[in-house]
Amino acid sequence: MNELKKVAHGMLWIAAACLCTSPLMAQQEGSEKPKPAAHQYSPFLDSADNQQDTGQAMQSVEPDKRPLSGLQNPTIGTQEMHHSYWVPGIQYSNTVRSNSLDAAKSSSWNTTNFVSTDVSLLQTWSNSTLSANYSGGGYFSTAGGQGNGQYQQLTASYEIDRQRWQVLFMEEFSYLPESSFGFGGSSALATPGIAGSLSVPVPGLQTAYVPGQTIFTAIGPRYSNSSAVQLSYRVSARGSWTLGAVYGLLRFVNRGNVNSDNEMLNAGYDYAVSSKDTIGLMYQFRAYRYPGNPQALGDHGVQLEYGRKVTGRMALKLTGGPEITTLRIPIGSMTERISGSGSASLTYAFGRSDNVNLHYMHGVSGGSGVFDGASSDQVGVTLSKQLTRVWNSNTTFGYARNRQILSGSGSPTYDTWLAGAGLSRSLGRTAYFSLGYQAQIQSTSAVAVGANFTTQQVFLSFQWHTRPIVIR
Repeated sequence: MNELKKVAHGMLWIAAACLCTSPLMAQQEGSEKPKPAAHQYSPFLDSADNQQDTGQAMQSVEPDKRPLSGLQNPTIGTQEMHHSYWVPGIQYSNTVRSNSLDAAKSSSWNTTNFVSTDVSLLQTWSNSTLSANYSGGGYFSTAGGQGNGQYQQLTASYEIDRQRWQVLFMEEFSYLPESSFGFGGSSALATPGIAGSLSVPVPGLQTAYVPGQTIFTAIGPRYSNSSAVQLSYRVSARGSWTLGAVYGLLRFVNRGNVNSDNEMLNAGYDYAVSSKDTIGLMYQFRAYRYPGNPQALGDHGVQLEYGRKVTGRMALKLTGGPEITTLRIPIGSMTERISGSGSASLTYAFGRSDNVNLHYMHGVSGGSGVFDGASSDQVGVTLSKQLTRVWNSNTTFGYARNRQILSGSGSPTYDTWLAGAGLSRSLGRTAYFSLGYQAQIQSTSAVAVGANFTTQQVFLSFQWHTRPIVIR
């Protein structure tokens, strides 16, 4: 019950901010003509279909003004649309899997059907934007040990831009029957909200700020939540300070997995050396705690940062520096570890509908439900391409390596791989279809039944939604 209260408390952040701030914004607007809504530019979209679906004339791409030291992933820019809108819909998805989620119980082919309600919302005022995508429903499975249940996914952000200062409230929540690492593959099931050109893209939190789930050995339903708040203040034409905080949790329904809480604080200073290039210095503190377990970790890190943004074309971010990790309970005779951490992300658009996205992260993590603290590496690559006027394709690859922090000779290491591809298309103005394949592979030195396995998956998803409902 306490954990549910924590989740609810975090999810109220955005709602409270909207209720308190929206009247103020309305008073400031007075009788002004409504300004265009800020909409994230996404190279995945077919511009012709997008204009047909929304009926809104797209404007020029504007620069991504989010700070280099911020919590969100960088983007290649934003576009403006003339109206705020929301879109409700329903979705049916089917997953065919070569073996059960619990590989120790079943190795036979099985199928899981998902039925959900989906909603995407974009609401803007003169100086603020509320963006949200939600999917929730139930699933029915023939897999041994899984059965029937429910699932929920939500991503939402509320941003205030007052020229010299910016405020961000953000929420990422999921309740899933399995790991979020690879859930849904390349189908519409993977992300919340309306798929296709009417989706409201919300730049997600960077990998380091979200509870990790990259070890498939942690099985069963689990809910994950990350609540974030960020303040950025521009002190000059080139310099700005950014402060951010994230509270996250990972809870499993089944016993035998490791629950975790994490609190993260960061403070950074950014300096724009040119219109495209920015450098920065950031300090991070992360605390990892494990309910029912006396172990706790404190992680301090200082990172140098470099970012380059070419609007509509490229967004690059590189970070790296030393980190010091302390442990409440010694592992062997060690209570401290000095190491390095870093990350890299790149989004490059070859055209309005073709792009590649790469990301890498190295550092301390919560342990993915298996360890009480881990040293982790994670790599991801996504390539998206428009094949015809209506057909789009994407290819994905992911890899993660986790090992016990301050591991000894008997500590296991887990290596997990994802590889997949998919096709998608719009069916008229109110429907969307996607089909995908994905392989999941886990290799580990752990001595346990079913710890090493390969799973083949096929995904099919069909979504229907209404025409966009214009709010203003």
